[in-house]
Parts: sequence; structure tokens; C-alpha cells
Amino acid sequence: MSELSHLDAEGRARMVDVSGKRDTTRVALAGGELVTTEEVVALVRADEMPKADVLPTARIAGISAAKKTSELIPLCHQIALSSVKIEFGFTATSITIEARAKTRGATGVEMEALTAVAVAGLTLHDMVKAVDPAAMLTGVRLLEKDGGKRGHWTRDDAQSAAPGRVVPGTAVALVASTGTARGTREDTTGPRIAEWLSARGFDVRGPLVYSDADIASGLADALSARPAVVITTGGTGVSPTDATPEATRAVLDRELPGVADAIRARGAAVTPHAALSRGLVGVAGGTLVVNLPGSPGGVKDGLAVLEPIVDHLLAQIAGGGSHDD
Repeated sequence: MSELSHLDAEGRARMVDVSGKRDTTRVALAGGELVTTEEVVALVRADEMPKADVLPTARIAGISAAKKTSELIPLCHQIALSSVKIEFGFTATSITIEARAKTRGATGVEMEALTAVAVAGLTLHDMVKAVDPAAMLTGVRLLEKDGGKRGHWTRDDAQSAAPGRVVPGTAVALVASTGTARGTREDTTGPRIAEWLSARGFDVRGPLVYSDADIASGLADALSARPAVVITTGGTGVSPTDATPEATRAVLDRELPGVADAIRARGAAVTPHAALSRGLVGVAGGTLVVNLPGSPGGVKDGLAVLEPIVDHLLAQIAGGGSHDD
């Protein structure tokens, strides 16, 4: 059993001396969930709760709490946070919360990420309690951390995955939308992708939402836990801010142009604008990455193309299927 570093030789609580540790970049990802009712989820998504701006308020509360972690948790060190990002997702009866905290220093940033999730979740509870006083914050936990002498750590199934291998049955939905990232636009495409993946039996993370300018970071975030599938939506057009294909090409080991062309062809049967999509499909370190357009119709068409082939495609990527199957 590992020695508890927060206790001295006499078993008394102490703050650990980290002055001898090497400064490294340290990242932690934490998650949680506010379990509530379908009515509350619908009201929050439509921004029609009695207390308005529910998600922006919870996001700001979580970020502020992360910066005050050393004041709330007695033995935590004061650290300089490089960034704190909080993302929300939805199931039929819950609001999911993920917080990613980053610093460069001699001690980890796990407690800052966990505090951000906890306070964002409590703020959500405060915002929805008029409609659902029985709402419950649950599952606050560390999902992943990186940096320091122990390097990279992920929980649950990801812990038993061999280095460099994907975690079967896991997937990420990723949204490239500056408006959604700023809270000024509601996205319906990311939840649609997450629902589709869940219906196929995947353990889904997200939808993660990143601005168009930050989509490369979003892809790195999505790929960090080595999921079997990453499906993106948005940023595939030709406007100056559309950068999803460029970010995707930078991480792909192999492209699958036939699948990308089939997605465009199906969309072109509905609208000629589908030809403008520059979305890519390919494999990044064993993960299937699929770019879909940022429109509900484009996502619907893309998922229809994937529906009959995704299982066989994943089997081939994993080395378990032949081209003649």
C-alpha cells in the first residue's frame, strides 16, 4: 500500500513539500453529472429556465472555483492555472460536466479540475432547483491526468488498455462551433451524434465543444483517451474560420477518402451545397475519425452512411476483418 504523503511520521496532516519536484506541464480531466428530469434538460437546452443563462453561469462558477481550490481544500498548494475549460453535455435525464485544468509546476492539478466540476454542478443544482428540487449531483471523479513522474493516467477501462491501443467500445462526439463555445448558439448536431453512438452501444464522451480556432486542441482532447471512434461536426466548409479538415489531416495516419466521398454524395442527393464540405475520414493511431458537416441534415446523411459499415470498419482497423468479408 502506498504511503499517504499528506501525513507526517506521527500521522498528523501536513502540506507536502514539493520544492524538490521538477516543473512539468500537468493536465487533469474530471467529470460529473447532474441527474434531473427530462423537463429540466429540455428547459436548460432551450435556455428557458426561470433563472436564465444556466450553463454560462455554471461554467463561470466552476472556473472561479478552480482558481480558489487552495482556499477550499486545506492541504492543496496554490498553483498558477494555465487554463480551465468546462464543457456540458446532455442525456435524456441529466446534464454531464467535464472540467479540464492545466498548469506548469511541481504539483498536480487534479483537485482544481474536481473542484471545478463540483462547483459547476452545485451551481446547476441552484439554477434548476425551482423546477426539480430532487436533482442530484453525482459521479464527481477524476477521469484522466498527465504530467509529473507518473506520466499519463486514465481511469476504468482505459487503464487496462495496452499503450498505443484504443479502448474498444468508447467514442467521442466533438463540435466545432465558435458560437456554441461562446454560449451564443445552441448546437443540436453534437447531441445527435452522441445519441447515435450510444444507441450503438458506445460509451460516449461529450459532446465536447470547441471554437473553430481551437478545434486542433479539441481533437487532441478527444484522442487523448484513445477512443475507438471520434465523430466531429462543423468547420468543414470553406469560410475563413473553417479549420476542422486541416486539424484532422494533421493527426491522421491514413485517410479513407471513399467514406468521405460517400458522405458527400449522399448529401448531394439532397442539396448541392454538400459538395462544399471538405470533411475527412481516416485513422489516427487506431481511432476512426470522421468529419461531418455542421448542419443537422449533414449529420443525418453522414450517420446514415456510417450505419451499415462502421462495425466492419472498426473490425478492419483492429485487424479483425478482411476486405472480402
